[in-house]
Amino acid sequence: MSDAVRSVSVFSLTLPRDVPYLGAARLGEEPNARGYLVRKGNRTVYPTFDRSVLVKVVTRDGVVGWGETYGLVAPGAVGAIINDLLADFTVGRDPTQPSDIYDDLYDLMRVRGYSGGFYVDALAAIDIALWDIAGQIAGSPIAELLGGSTETRIPAYVSGLPKPTRAERAALAAEWAERGFSAFKFATPVADDGPAAELQSLRETLGKEARIAADMHWNQSADEAVRLIKEMEPHGLWFAEAPVRTEDIAALAQVCSESSVPIAVGEEWRTDWDMRHRVERCRIGIVQPEMGHKGITNFMRIGRLAAQHEIDVIPHATIGSGIFLAASLHASAALPTLKYHEFQHSIFEPNRRLLEGGMNCAEGFYSLPIENGLGVRPSDEALRLMQPI
Repeated sequence: MSDAVRSVSVFSLTLPRDVPYLGAARLGEEPNARGYLVRKGNRTVYPTFDRSVLVKVVTRDGVVGWGETYGLVAPGAVGAIINDLLADFTVGRDPTQPSDIYDDLYDLMRVRGYSGGFYVDALAAIDIALWDIAGQIAGSPIAELLGGSTETRIPAYVSGLPKPTRAERAALAAEWAERGFSAFKFATPVADDGPAAELQSLRETLGKEARIAADMHWNQSADEAVRLIKEMEPHGLWFAEAPVRTEDIAALAQVCSESSVPIAVGEEWRTDWDMRHRVERCRIGIVQPEMGHKGITNFMRIGRLAAQHEIDVIPHATIGSGIFLAASLHASAALPTLKYHEFQHSIFEPNRRLLEGGMNCAEGFYSLPIENGLGVRPSDEALRLMQPI
């Protein structure tokens, strides 16, 4: 072992938003004192700001790696897991073996059933930071370490149309189409006139060639999901995402078997085991790994499992400062069945000032960072905004 981990530090990064994610709050969705609101359309809490948890890993030779995970709510939970448990078991380890470290840290709490949630999110942040270091030590971008290439142009679809009316949302989609994008996704919880009407408006605006998907936010029973999907089908539905509650595998199996359009799932999964439990029972069309929940190690395991089952991969776009989006792009470039990658424009565009290093999304494609490791790092502004946990 030529180098070893010397320290692990955890920070939160919070940024204000002009408009909450998914658009302005509707009547009855007023934020509480902490800045959290609950969307009536999916009964889920969202902050009125952007926030994530960042991890800085430094080796004895001074190599610095950055990782990131979710901190939308209770970022202190992730920080406590890292500071109280994971950091000390990472210090002294060989940073060029991130997957081995990941598996060892995962096993620390296996017998207590900690196979998801904040625990595995914390692991994801450390994993990304270690892969960043491994790439720098090897003198290669992470994509090349994984068997891909930074020359890969990854097709991107525009996700989310945060405007108050159906007509305005269609107009926003048209603006992105004029900028070279041909694939889009809308969120059904804020489709106030119903998913079918929303899709019809988008289809009339964007034309018959555009790909248009619906994010159903895990909010339906199987029968409800099948009905809504069938109502959207005449308007050319690309795929239906997260149609039923994630816990209900039987409902997912029913929707997959009764729908003629591809069913997309997997954003909330943490490990390849989550996929294995479902792929054996459900005719899944698209897998959507989310880097902020999985880290590079499990992201790649899920992507390779998808390839074994000939399932398309369209990763979920990370919601944060951009560190784990860069990791997602590097890993995506090495996946055999990758088709698209989500583009969260309402987060990527205003937050791009938080990163140094090349990463862009324009004219329908992502371009990868090309420097060694992740190829990106927090900007001076981001460093000023970061608060130790």
